[in-house]
Amino acid sequence: MSKTIEDPRNARSQRTRDALLAATRSILEDDGFETLTMTAVAARAGVTRRSVYLHFDSRSELVSALFGYIAEQEDLAGSLAGVRNAPDAAHALRAWVHHIASYHPRVMPVDRAVQRVEHTDADAARHRATVNQAQLAECRRIATGLAAEGRLADPWTVETATDMLWSLIATDLFERLLTGRGWSSAAAEDHLLALCEATFVSRRP
Repeated sequence: MSKTIEDPRNARSQRTRDALLAATRSILEDDGFETLTMTAVAARAGVTRRSVYLHFDSRSELVSALFGYIAEQEDLAGSLAGVRNAPDAAHALRAWVHHIASYHPRVMPVDRAVQRVEHTDADAARHRATVNQAQLAECRRIATGLAAEGRLADPWTVETATDMLWSLIATDLFERLLTGRGWSSAAAEDHLLALCEATFVSRRP
C-alpha cells in the first residue's frame, strides 16, 4: 500500500531546509552578501551549525539553492504564466512587462546584495549567472516569437532584442523610478510597456 501520510521526518527536514534558506535571504537583504556564513545562517534560523551542514555541504550549495527557493516563495512560475500562455508574441511582451514590474521589485534587495560582490565572490557570481540565464531565456522566447510572427521591429534581431529586453530587468532602473522619482509600480509598468511596444513591435502592414 502506498503511503498517504507525509513522513514526519521528511516534513520536518523540509521545514528546516526552508528555514535555512529563509535565513539566507534575510541575511542578504539585511546585512549583505559579505556577512553570509554558515554560522550566521544557523544563528538567524535558530538551529545549530551542524544542522546547516546536514542540509547543505557548503556555503556554495546553500547559495545555489537560493534561486529555486525565492522563485517558489515569490511564485515565479505563476508570474510567468501570462507570458508563456499568451496567444501571440505581442501579448507575451505585455505579460512580460507586467511580470518584471511586479516580480522584480520584490527580489531587488537580494539582487542588490549580489550585485555588490558578484565580481569578488564566487558564490554570488554563480547565483548571478543562474538568474541571468533564466532571464535571458525568457527574453529570447519573446524576441524569437516576435521575429517568427513578423512583428519584430527594425533594426532589431532576435539577439539584440533579447539583450535589450534583458537589460531592462535592472535594479537600478526600478530603484531610480520607484524610489528616486517616486513612481508607483503601476506607472512604471505602463511607461515600460509603452517603451517596449514602441521599440520592439512593428506595426502590421
